[in-house]
Formats: sequence, C-alpha cells, structure tokens
Amino acid sequence: MNAQCYTVAMDLSVCQLRNFSISFLSSVLGKEGASIRDDNSSSGAGVVAIDNKIEQAMDLVKSHLMYAVREEVEVLKEQIKELIERNTQLEQENNLLKNLASPEQMAQFQAQVQTGSPTGPGQPLPGGTPLQPLPPTQSSGTSA
Repeated sequence: MNAQCYTVAMDLSVCQLRNFSISFLSSVLGKEGASIRDDNSSSGAGVVAIDNKIEQAMDLVKSHLMYAVREEVEVLKEQIKELIERNTQLEQENNLLKNLASPEQMAQFQAQVQTGSPTGPGQPLPGGTPLQPLPPTQSSGTSA
C-alpha cells in the first residue's frame, strides 16, 4: 500500500481504488497508460487525467465488445441460414418419402410414432411385422 494514503477507512478505500485504477489503466493502455502518475497533489488535475484515461479505457473496451458482438451475430446469421436450408431439404425429403411409401408402411410408421418405440428397419412392430426399409430410389430433383 502507498504510504501517502490516509488511515481513515474511507480515504483508504479511495486510495486503493485509485491505485487499482492506475494499475488497470497501465495494463489496458500499455505504454500510454504507464505515463499516469500517482501523485496526491491538491489540484484536481491528477484526478481529471485519471478520469479521462478511465473513460478512454471504457470506450476501448466498449468498441472491442461491440466488434465481438457484431462478429458473433454474423456467425449466428450464417448458422441460421444453413439450418433453414437443411430444414427445407429435410422437409422435401420427408415429403418425397411420404409419397413413395406404401399405405402399409405409413400404417407401420404411425403405429411406431403412437407407441413411441424406436423401431429400426427389420425390427418387429408391436403387431409382429417387421418394418421394411424403402427400396433405394433415384432422386429426381434438388440435392445440396
């Protein structure tokens, strides 16, 4: 602790805060911040200089945060765009599979959905008949 700090609790807290501010600014502003002096002059010039440096540091932090937020927003927009495209593709594929499925396969699927059982191809449904996979078809249309 600086020997020039006062012993009264309030003055001590102010002095600690001031020393922290100077250390913080020195680390944030680098060489420019190193020119800050810790003087206890009776003039308010030292306090004003520190206040200005704090304001500059806060502006710098704000601009860095805004840049980071803008960058993250762009990444998220791109992810949303990709997810929308993927969703559209899956909806088209789902519609195609519904159109190609036989009524028996649709009934099997509906039974599976209602029971909530994760039945895969070749595994029996609650009725005892195995779920048969659809035959491979050539896709006529869009592909990503």
